Parts: sequence; structure tokens; C-alpha cells
Amino acid sequence: MKALVLSSGGIDSTTALGLAIKKYGKENVIALSISYGQKHEKEIQASIAVADYYGVEHLFLDLAKIFQYSNCSLLQQSTEEIPEESYAKQIEKTGGEKPVSTYVPFRNGLFLSSAASIALSKDCEVIYYGAHADDAAGFAYPDCSEVFNHAMNEAIWEGSGHQLKIEAPFVKMTKAEVIKMGLELGVPYDLTWSCYEGGERPCGKCATCIDRQAAFEANGMTDPAIKE
Repeated sequence: MKALVLSSGGIDSTTALGLAIKKYGKENVIALSISYGQKHEKEIQASIAVADYYGVEHLFLDLAKIFQYSNCSLLQQSTEEIPEESYAKQIEKTGGEKPVSTYVPFRNGLFLSSAASIALSKDCEVIYYGAHADDAAGFAYPDCSEVFNHAMNEAIWEGSGHQLKIEAPFVKMTKAEVIKMGLELGVPYDLTWSCYEGGERPCGKCATCIDRQAAFEANGMTDPAIKE
């Protein structure tokens, strides 16, 4: 069996890549990185470094034009500032009734649909992506939820003529639990990038930096990507 892994260069997708390689062997795994018009290229650079580390085929797709109408704070054209507070605090403000400002409209839906076409063309039978429970909490990122994953899996299974499935192996796990698994797999977290800003070092202030640091601390260690 061959697997296509959505690879953003971050913690979750890199762990999903490591998991797929362990299960199927690197010769049967393809990494797919997708640009969505984000403010920096650090994520893509990290995904390339991770693919090189594992020695897997790496593909790239640019979907930036699809998101040109969005004012999501992560995008190049946005007039919004990236919030410097945790997801928990952002969810408190929304009351868990709408996504956070860094939610890119239906991004995972578009990523998975595009990946399905590529996966079928490359004779893959499964797509892995790194959605986890922390991101789905409080409707912050609704396209990371169990309900969304189930619905997309059904659609892709039917739409591919029962040739292709999707798997979100961490959909019921916290980020700390994802990292725990990744450490057991020997995932190269020092090569990953999560920060929403594109500086030389992670900003330490955006929600993804805050949550990432907390998840490593929960595993009794400092983030290996933060170099002195």
C-alpha cells in the first residue's frame, strides 16, 4: 500500500509522516506540501528538509489563488494582525461559536480534495493528515474535527470509486500526545517549523508557538527547534 501525507513542516504533519513511514516503508510514502498564500515560506522550507531527512518523494502544490479573497490573518494580503495569545484565550472571546482568526477558510477540505486527485494519480490508497483534538476544540479549526474527518473520508471514498481513504491518526489526541508518539518514532522535531511569523526564530507569542512550547513541556523537554 502507498500513502500520501499532507506535510506542512510542522509538528503534527511531520509526526504523521513518521508514522506512515514506519507503517508502509519510505519507498511507499509521498509527502505533499501545499502553499496557501501564507506570509512566509518557512513552513515549506521545513517540509522539504523533513522529506530530505526521511528520503521520501516530495511534491509541491500552490493553492494561493483560491484564498485570495480571504482576510485571514495568516495570509499575505491580510490587513489583520496575527493574535499574540493562546488558542484557549481566543476561544474564550468567541465563546466557541466560530473559528479563530487564523482559520484559513476550509483549508483542510481543499487540501484533502486536491491531495485525493494527486494520490489517485500516484497509485496511493490512503492520505494521512495531522489534525488533532486541540485544534478542533471550541470550533477553533472546525476542519480538524472528528465529524469533518468522517465526512471527508466518506466523500473521498465514494468519489474515488472506493479506491482511496483518508486517515487522521491524531484526531482524538492532544498535541502533547502527538509529540509523545513522535518522540517514540524518532521524529526530527528540530527540523520543523510551526510559528505563524517568518522570522529567524519562532516568535514565542503566537498561538501555535504557545501551544507547541506547552506540548513539549508536558513531555518534560524544551522544543528542540529553538536553537540558542
